[in-house]
Amino acid sequence: MLDLSVPAELAGLRLDQALARLLPQYSRSRLQEWVRRVRVTVDGAPAQPKDKVWGGERLVVHPGLDPDALANAPQEIALHVVFEDPHILVIDKPAGLVVHPGSGNPQGTLLNALLHHAPALATLPRAGIVHRLDKDTSGLLVVGKTLESQTALVRQLQARSVSRIYIAFVIGIPPATGKVEAAIGRHPVARTRMALVSRGKSAVTHYRVLRSGYGWSQIECRLETGRTHQIRVHMQSMGHSLIGDPVYGSARTARALPPFARDFPRQALHATRLELQHPHTGDTLRFTSALPADLRQLHAELEQHAAAG
Repeated sequence: MLDLSVPAELAGLRLDQALARLLPQYSRSRLQEWVRRVRVTVDGAPAQPKDKVWGGERLVVHPGLDPDALANAPQEIALHVVFEDPHILVIDKPAGLVVHPGSGNPQGTLLNALLHHAPALATLPRAGIVHRLDKDTSGLLVVGKTLESQTALVRQLQARSVSRIYIAFVIGIPPATGKVEAAIGRHPVARTRMALVSRGKSAVTHYRVLRSGYGWSQIECRLETGRTHQIRVHMQSMGHSLIGDPVYGSARTARALPPFARDFPRQALHATRLELQHPHTGDTLRFTSALPADLRQLHAELEQHAAAG
């Protein structure tokens, strides 16, 4: 329980605004939820987020747990932990591991694995997860181990201060460097896919070509935003779909690839570098992840094909 008094300088603010000033470690949406669930009282009475405060009121806050997170069961699934302390956890996710339970994947996910690895994460929304990687994308992902850390990481992502670098293998040879700035939203017909949509969310991807061969390129992508399938959709929009992408790939353009690349079983995408500020100490943390075995093999075989001419 948190027992607070509204200072005079907050007079005239909405209750949720005052709470956000008094409890900056929690997101405003979470504070609003607690008010609606009567986990916050003003001078002993329930209130609404939009109610005004005038200074001197006594606020009693009972932080609540997220019922959705509590409903998920822990499962013993091996995790590659890159870094862990009392505040955050950095995971190197393998391809094939779903991040969140959902339709078709009710268990066996990263969330289930996290709840087994660190049971206290059951008290956090989404077990502390703040961003996602697609099921068949491998690489680095950060998790908050406390509500304060999770909220701080979400705010860093919203402020675009988290640096996320990906390695991708694409069909064809794009210009040496470039920036794709195009809004992404749900496909108007195929609702399981994303697409460039005028009323979608802002999305920005920077890329540079690292190596090219006959009909393929290895590129580095830096995200400003983190939209669903962002790199996959943006590269498709340029005519350079990711090798192995089962959703956004093109069988026609893939004909230029050697047979083993045409048959690659997943989108060739890996989150290789992650940089963020530690939510407790403020220190800059940098993490790297080498290409996994399947992408190393793909790279070697593409290089051999290029050398053979």
